Amino acid sequence: MHRTLPADRPGDGPAAAITRRDAIGIIGAAAALWTLDADDGSAAPAPNGTLMKITCVIRYQIDPFQREAFHEYARNWGRIIPRCGGHLVGYFLPDEGTNDIAWGLIAFDSLASYEAYRARLREDPESRANFAFAQSKRFVLREERTFVDIVDGTFGVPPTSTPAR
Repeated sequence: MHRTLPADRPGDGPAAAITRRDAIGIIGAAAALWTLDADDGSAAPAPNGTLMKITCVIRYQIDPFQREAFHEYARNWGRIIPRCGGHLVGYFLPDEGTNDIAWGLIAFDSLASYEAYRARLREDPESRANFAFAQSKRFVLREERTFVDIVDGTFGVPPTSTPAR
């Protein structure tokens, strides 16, 4: 079933509706981006002090019976991605609910730095081995990439009140 959610901008009609999948992706990306811990609502600094302006959100459809293989694949990227120039936000496996969707989030200061990172990945022996591992085990059924940027003033905003217990 393909459901759509109504658009929330004035003047947007049904043609501007987003799919349930898009909404879940946006929510997941926003929640994961929060882990970067910027206090002022701006992009978070990378270890070298530069601001990360865009985040590559990778949505994986995985074989739920090969969860451990994907776990190993993701842990390998934990060494490879930073070495090749990406600011690894993290990899996320399903915990509750849908059991076949995983996420990877990698931040960059620009699309140009993303392209340079991709070139370094192609040359890195451990990166090539990790891609080959995924292809041989076939635990990644589908992979989608989306690039998002932070809306100023909306990132890492803490709650203004404490919920009643």
